[in-house]
Amino acid sequence: MTAIVVPVFNAPDETRRCLDALRQHSRRDLPVVVIDDASTDPAIADLMDSLPAGWIRVRNEQNLGFVGTANLGMALCQRNDVILLNSDAQVTPGWLEALEVCAASAPDIASITPLSNNAEIASLPGFCQANPWPTHPERWARACRQSGAPLYPEVPTGVGFCLFLRRACLDQVGVFDEIAFGRGYGEENDWCMRATKAGWRHVICDTAFVAHQGNASFGPLGIGPGGKAMETLLARHPDYMDRVRAFINADPLAERRAAIIREYDRLRAVTAEDRS
Repeated sequence: MTAIVVPVFNAPDETRRCLDALRQHSRRDLPVVVIDDASTDPAIADLMDSLPAGWIRVRNEQNLGFVGTANLGMALCQRNDVILLNSDAQVTPGWLEALEVCAASAPDIASITPLSNNAEIASLPGFCQANPWPTHPERWARACRQSGAPLYPEVPTGVGFCLFLRRACLDQVGVFDEIAFGRGYGEENDWCMRATKAGWRHVICDTAFVAHQGNASFGPLGIGPGGKAMETLLARHPDYMDRVRAFINADPLAERRAAIIREYDRLRAVTAEDRS
């Protein structure tokens, strides 16, 4: 079974949106772990108290940062595949089923990233762009499902905003490197490269869509690309950027992305006609 881990730090409005969508669009028997990483906003405590009775609630007495909190969540779900879900993301109808079907398609898939408005190599409509928050996330999800057969293209790395991690791979290569990547950025890239070297693959699930705001919770702590984290990543995996550039240049999802956009436009036109 798949378990969901949601690290939380402040940003109560975004977190509430995330958890409400998760409750609405996930199975009731789904294990969900929500970890408050010592938030300073008192609204988070009220939000944690309002979680469904079956969800696991954890509060860190000291701030561990995203990496430590994610590792704690994965440890608490030690028998499950895990989906790490950022608290500024919003899942949509069919998201979990699509990821699980993708995972079942090949046993050597280590990580799966859904499509999103803001997910770097998994972004649409603009590729490798931080597209604006979508007005109709559900319509994008439907367009992904209805626009053709999935490709599940292999990628050099998953994207951490919503990341499926297979338990068998976690058991083999370990969790994120908290010592090397501290409070965040680069940890999932390093993990994916370690998994690749151990014979695993990473794919995009092009039948799932999860909206992502970006930098709503852990971002204000000053965590971002570049700097020491990138130096550490490249020192460990010198071919990382070459792999990313090769994927971007090949853009294997170009035609599929165009088909999804066409289906989205068709659904939007049908909705407009129905309203007229």
